[in-house]
Amino acid sequence: MNYQSPDNDFVQLYIGYYESQKEGDLIHSPKNCMPGAGWNIVDSGIEKVDIGEKTIKVIRLNLKKGSSEQTVLYWFHSRGRIISSEYFQKIWLVIDSVTKRRTDGSFVRLITPVKESREKSLELLKDFTAEIFPYINEYIPS
Repeated sequence: MNYQSPDNDFVQLYIGYYESQKEGDLIHSPKNCMPGAGWNIVDSGIEKVDIGEKTIKVIRLNLKKGSSEQTVLYWFHSRGRIISSEYFQKIWLVIDSVTKRRTDGSFVRLITPVKESREKSLELLKDFTAEIFPYINEYIPS
C-alpha cells in the first residue's frame, strides 16, 4: 500500500501474513530480496521506535540503486512478538511450532525514498510506524 502526505512525503507499506510457515514457504528478509532487485545495502542497523507507552526495536536498511536512495524499516510481527532479527525469528518459529503448535507469522516493511537526508527519511518512517502500529497490532494474531 502506498501512502502520500500533503507535503509529498511517500511511504510504501507492505504487510505479509503467513498462516503457516513450512519449508519453502517462509518469511524472507529484505536483506535477500532487495539486492536481488538491484538495490545495494549501504548500511543497516537496529532502530528504536516509540509507539506510545513502549518502544520496539526494528531493522533499518539504507539502500542505493544508481542515484536513488531508500530507507527501509522492517520487523517480524509473529505470535505476539516484535522480532528484529532474522535469526531470532527462525528460533522463535521452531520453539512456537513445538510448544504452541503455531507457525503463523507476519512481516512488516516500510520504505521511503531519501529526499533531503537519510535522517529525515528515518524520522518519517519512525513517525509513520508509531501512527500505524496500533492498527497493525489489532489485526495481526498474537
